[in-house]
Amino acid sequence: MNKTIAIVDDHNLFAQSLKGLVNSFQEYEVLGIFKNGQELINYFSANKKHPDIVLLDIRMPVLNGIETMAWLKASYPSQKVLALTMEHEEEIIIKMIKAGCRGYLLKDIEPDEFFFALNCVSSSGYYMNEDFSTALKCPDEKTFKNFSSREVEFINLACSERTYKQVADEMNLSPKTIDGYREALFQKLDLKSRVGLVLFAVKNKMVSF
Repeated sequence: MNKTIAIVDDHNLFAQSLKGLVNSFQEYEVLGIFKNGQELINYFSANKKHPDIVLLDIRMPVLNGIETMAWLKASYPSQKVLALTMEHEEEIIIKMIKAGCRGYLLKDIEPDEFFFALNCVSSSGYYMNEDFSTALKCPDEKTFKNFSSREVEFINLACSERTYKQVADEMNLSPKTIDGYREALFQKLDLKSRVGLVLFAVKNKMVSF
């Protein structure tokens, strides 16, 4: 039996094109297209058959991706969701991850990578792009022992909606010192972005939301 996909996107041409691509994969089929989060919620509330994966646009009218993701986390926490975004919007993507999103796709992604993303979520629960694949590696015990208390504090604050300047103010440190903490952690954990750091913290239960 094919795995089912729900597409939630208010751009009809993109959604229809994405449907055609999904249906071209032998293992997947589109269960439905929804123009906003409220339409998806209405479907979930009225139907027992839910999709295996939800492809969720972030910017939509009526109910956007962040609001929809929050509802899914509260109502169906095991639902697998991939965010769809036009740009690598770090702050928005972090909010989606904190709400339980399993990965994100840029809308200009290559078809082969898109297929790979679906397979990753189906098999492991997460889309293993560069941020995810590094962040989801199981760190050895030595890694955790090497975190200083200030680094742990920084990680927790970095997982919030604070800017790096606000993190510096909260820790009573200069922005330059905060930059040093960030770069040292990126190097220690082999990460390249704040999104990756948040993923690492979430996966390894260093923070709770």
